[in-house]
Amino acid sequence: MAFDFYIGIDYSGRKMPTSRTPALQVYAAFGDEEPRCIESPASTKKSFKNWCRKEIAEWLIEQAAKDSTFIVGIDHAFSFPITYFERYNLKTWDDFLDDFCEHWPTDQDHTCVDFIRNAEDCPPDRAGLRNEFRLTEKWTSSAKSVFHFDVQGQVAKSTHAGIPWLRGMREAVGDRLHFWPFDGWKVTPGQSVVVESYPSIFRNRYEKADRSPDQQDAYATARWLAETDVRGVLERYSDPPLVDAERTQAEIEGWIIGVC
Repeated sequence: MAFDFYIGIDYSGRKMPTSRTPALQVYAAFGDEEPRCIESPASTKKSFKNWCRKEIAEWLIEQAAKDSTFIVGIDHAFSFPITYFERYNLKTWDDFLDDFCEHWPTDQDHTCVDFIRNAEDCPPDRAGLRNEFRLTEKWTSSAKSVFHFDVQGQVAKSTHAGIPWLRGMREAVGDRLHFWPFDGWKVTPGQSVVVESYPSIFRNRYEKADRSPDQQDAYATARWLAETDVRGVLERYSDPPLVDAERTQAEIEGWIIGVC
């Protein structure tokens, strides 16, 4: 594949999309350099050093508009289990994105996941069960359901906070971004790529140094993507050994890069 740079994002569903938090971390590896911390573009102002979700999406859109190519791993789910699609009669990932944003508008400035969950008409019209899993989660030893809130290591909140930004990026830059595997398992040369990552798979491969846990997850994601591409095996990880029925399911549910 050979990208110009490799990005790892440790995501967070805390508070509102304009709320800055150290739980949001961005690392990037350029060429053969070790990944380095990328601070918020507003970091010249001390109080703005940390990222917010809105700013991360805007920054990725800006990178996608440039001539260089990148692959970014973001650690929240990009879609829901096939049972959810069947329950609400959703046929495609784009259908899902539109429907999700209608019921979970968590990209609006003064909205957050807990506001919607705790609304008077809760539970929301579009909800799931904590024992519903995507196929890719079943292929791991520890990944939690996208509907399993309020537990340590949850992905539910960051997923419900992050999905609308995927649609926003998709609408902003069109086919300059390839959302894997929804846009296909193979990537067209010259496209940048957005993949779902699960840092638990590879975080312990690298010394932590003085990085926080959130920084380590972003660092490890960027470094794994870069090293795997340099070794010429990223394409192999981008094409997991699925039978036809499993592949069709994963094209709707999404897949975690590195799960084989």
